[in-house]
Amino acid sequence: QVQLVESGGGLAQAGGSLRLSCADSGRTFSIYTIDWFRQAPGKEREFVAAISRTGGMTYYSDSVKGRFTISRDNAKNTVYLQMNSLKPEDTAVYYCAADRNGFGSVKPDDMDYWGKGTLVTVSA
Repeated sequence: QVQLVESGGGLAQAGGSLRLSCADSGRTFSIYTIDWFRQAPGKEREFVAAISRTGGMTYYSDSVKGRFTISRDNAKNTVYLQMNSLKPEDTAVYYCAADRNGFGSVKPDDMDYWGKGTLVTVSA
């Protein structure tokens, strides 16, 4: 069983940085692709970034490419999302999700496990 817990959200100014973490207490973390999604008020949940099981492959949405970096430390059962050059439009609840079917999906419906989310607020 995978139990994902996000942390690191908070308030940042535009142009600032935050680092989110997604941790799992289970023993099977390394077999899952991990994706980050976000959901702003009144909007649908959207894909942000993904990282393969070993960390060898990453993929980003166009809206965050060049500003956000996803990484993972399987020894610590943790995936990170480093967010730089934050913009007010990055304000959202950020969720991490585990996909057991491999790397490449950006659809929320394809994810198998979800965390409860962490709120990121970026002020202008």
